[in-house]
Amino acid sequence: MKIRILQAYKQAPWRVQIQYIGLFLLALVLVSAIMGIYLNISAQAATSGRRIQSLESRIDDINNEITALTTQLAKLKSIEKMVKRAEELGFRPMNMNEAVYLEVAGYDPDPTLILAPPRVNIISESPVLRSSYRSSLWDWFMQQIWHASINPSQLEEVGP
Repeated sequence: MKIRILQAYKQAPWRVQIQYIGLFLLALVLVSAIMGIYLNISAQAATSGRRIQSLESRIDDINNEITALTTQLAKLKSIEKMVKRAEELGFRPMNMNEAVYLEVAGYDPDPTLILAPPRVNIISESPVLRSSYRSSLWDWFMQQIWHASINPSQLEEVGP
């Protein structure tokens, strides 16, 4: 036996069409919002990628410049260039027989040189600990109670 439910009234056809159009437009808005978010994220990722490529290119340019400057410095400090510059300034190679060495009393050739003191190995048999570090909490507590019960006139100065 089949039970049929009958409706009391029927929707007008134009209302049903408006509901379908509304659902279609809602789906269209949701899809376009998702596509807009996707495009926005893709654009940000592309912009970040281009920025990274630009920074990496700049790093390569700076490294190439550093290499070129290091090469130029090495050429300027080469022995041939240094000898040539020294000769232009009036210097000449030193003859060991012409060298004069003077000893000046009290002159320290390198005052910034500070040598470390000699290493001394002192090994003590046991570490030195104060008595306050060797007592237990119970001992300290009992000592405080004992000192609290003593008359203040009898109290002597107690160290830590």
